[in-house]
Amino acid sequence: MSDTIAAISTAQGEGGISVIRISGDSAFTVCDKIFKGINNKKLADMKGYTASFGKIVSDGEEIDEAVALVFREPLSYTGENVVELSCHGGIYITKLVLRAVLDAGAVPAQAGEFTKRAFLNGKIDLSEAEAVIDIISAKSRSAARAALCVKDGAVRNKIDEVKNLLLSTAAHLSAWADYPEEDIAEVTDEQLFDSFNVSIAILDGLISSYDSGQAVKQGIDTVIAGRPNVGKSTLMNLLSGCERSIVTDIPGTTRDIIEDTVIVGDVILRLSDTAGLRTTDDKVEKIGVDRAKHRLKQCGLLLAVFDYNRSLDDDDKELIESAGEVPCIAIINKTDLDKQLDTEYIESKIKNVVYLSAKSGEGRAELVKAVEDIAGMDNFNPSEGVLSNERQRQAVLNSLNSVKDAKNALEIGLTYDAITVSIEEAITSLLELTGERTSDEVVDRVFHNFCVGK
Repeated sequence: MSDTIAAISTAQGEGGISVIRISGDSAFTVCDKIFKGINNKKLADMKGYTASFGKIVSDGEEIDEAVALVFREPLSYTGENVVELSCHGGIYITKLVLRAVLDAGAVPAQAGEFTKRAFLNGKIDLSEAEAVIDIISAKSRSAARAALCVKDGAVRNKIDEVKNLLLSTAAHLSAWADYPEEDIAEVTDEQLFDSFNVSIAILDGLISSYDSGQAVKQGIDTVIAGRPNVGKSTLMNLLSGCERSIVTDIPGTTRDIIEDTVIVGDVILRLSDTAGLRTTDDKVEKIGVDRAKHRLKQCGLLLAVFDYNRSLDDDDKELIESAGEVPCIAIINKTDLDKQLDTEYIESKIKNVVYLSAKSGEGRAELVKAVEDIAGMDNFNPSEGVLSNERQRQAVLNSLNSVKDAKNALEIGLTYDAITVSIEEAITSLLELTGERTSDEVVDRVFHNFCVGK
């Protein structure tokens, strides 16, 4: 980390301002070569958390006006000396200012290098670093809140609670076994069980919230299915808020899969509007029907649509049977028309049933509630901390299994040495999650997913 790095930290395009971030021991020296404040004061002489207005100059030519923000180590994002130059937005001007910074002695930052330096300098742990990219990519209010809570330490605090409890337990066991001549309080089985039960409860809670967290963060792969003309495309358009699918009274209009990502309540749905399920001799439509049936088997949520104004047929019943294989909401559509549908039969087969008029939107609130219930939003609290990805989940799961092994060893009467081994394995898994003990390959993989400039 001896280099002073620089990169554009704002999205590249036309806008009000662009920000170029510079971080490293020579950040002030580099910027003083190209930034001339109107008060003639050098950035190296300014206090942290102060700003100066001036000109960007390169080879004696004024490039742009800019505001320079100064952050002094260790009280900066990276823990190093940092300068952020805010210049006029625009691709050409922004790149020209960046080029001037690089010509003055900085080197281009790699993907995620600013946040990686923050991690390596002890400003954040690995779970908090991963939350940064979740904040940037958040597509809903709940996703943003969950990521921000993790960034503020919601997961780290729980991990630290378990880690410190297990460290204290392991240390007590080792001291009591290794120094019998010392006046060390005896370790009791009751104390160990209490320690293990508290740890299991916390780790179990993190694991159980993972699926809900992923639904909030990444969305649920959702298929809209039903026989022709039950209102699948109208439902797609209702949820999308625009005309994504063609709506006609001609059966078989939708031949291919129409896709869109929408936010329903606090849940992201990756929607697929599929061809109407029916037996057909039309070669093209048959391909669409086969694709729809294939997608049904892979989805994370099925919105099975039925026509309130038409009796059940064999295609409807086949869909109902398929609904037992995946999480499903039965949507009784066209409730503004006369009833012909055997709704009692559907309710006996599918747990979640919603009555809706996709045409008018009546019943949409009930559909939103049903989606949130299936996604587990009732028990989802972003402030409690949500695991960001499979790496974190696996680390917590490994630790949980090790604690359970320790508890089981205690129950069957194994020696304290054997119990200590399992406790130490649990601690190691938690240290890998936070990055306190992990390989360079894992660290590099985490920051490889970041954009340059973050």
